[in-house]
Amino acid sequence: MKFPKKSLTFLEQYLNTSSPTGFEREGQKVWMDYLTPYVDKIEVDHYGTCYGIINPEAEFKVVIEAHADEISWYVNYITDDGMIYVIRNGGSDQMIAPSKIVSIHGEKGIVKGVFGWPAIHTRMGAEKETTPKLENIFIDCGAITKQEVEDLGIYVGCMITYPDEFFEMNDRYFVCRALDNRIGGFMIAEVARLLKENKKTLPFGLYITNSVQEEVGLYGADMIADTIKPNIAIITDVTHDTTTPMIEKKKEGDQKCGDGPVVFFAPSVHHTIRELIVKTAKDKKIPFQRAAASRATGTDTDAFAHSNGGVPSALISLPLRYMHTTVEMVAKEDVGNVIQLIYETLLEIKPEMKLKYH
Repeated sequence: MKFPKKSLTFLEQYLNTSSPTGFEREGQKVWMDYLTPYVDKIEVDHYGTCYGIINPEAEFKVVIEAHADEISWYVNYITDDGMIYVIRNGGSDQMIAPSKIVSIHGEKGIVKGVFGWPAIHTRMGAEKETTPKLENIFIDCGAITKQEVEDLGIYVGCMITYPDEFFEMNDRYFVCRALDNRIGGFMIAEVARLLKENKKTLPFGLYITNSVQEEVGLYGADMIADTIKPNIAIITDVTHDTTTPMIEKKKEGDQKCGDGPVVFFAPSVHHTIRELIVKTAKDKKIPFQRAAASRATGTDTDAFAHSNGGVPSALISLPLRYMHTTVEMVAKEDVGNVIQLIYETLLEIKPEMKLKYH
């Protein structure tokens, strides 16, 4: 699938816009602006989850969903000499923090800072090498007193993100922080674009949903599932490319960037919807992979599946390298195939289809 220039321009702008968990507003604005021409109606809930609706009057409702938030840090403590200690907002990785540049979202605007780290010279000779931990990583914003930090507009509770931006690598990969999971928001928006441009008429209401607060507990999906009350939900998120070094396939499964969307098997994944996805992939010759999740998928699929007395839900994942770092990577080919698989599956869904197991 070749992406139009307008799609790639949107993807770059969307990825480069900070949208930390609980503070997704700016990214959601970019997403809604792009989606608006392709839907009949846009809605936003109290916590910032956004959804575009095609056929809003239809009784039967299908959701396609991704999550909008990215991991980040909170300012937690400011020392008397102006150093900043942090706590996680989502699954932020302390191992990658030292020497990273950060954007501190202060009350007077963004302030640049760095995660400092002692020079190797000062650590040599120690019996055991010091490793980055939540209690020993710190941010230096150039201030030398707590008062000076606060004069910059930085207080406890301010959000901290990485400024790393989007690029393409070797004409094969998209690379950026927060591909988990704004690439999902991109993909569901592209499904809406294809439906509009190909003049497809759906026999149900389609809710293109970009949920907040996934990284801290699937909370946005939990809230919006109760609002929309869908009959079917198809979720897209990222999963691990397990072919890179230091990953145990016996534990994490065998998925690879470039080999296609990953269809998940899990208790919360409804057999009928999953089988429809697999059949569609085979019929349309879309490559796909399989993965299993024990107990829970750890994605918004679980929130939708367990809502409203049980909503038939399925998960189509995108293989990704280096999750929760600033150099997350996905194969462009896989992105196109996820979009195509969701699009083609939607064209096969009928409101009268049998969804009960018995």
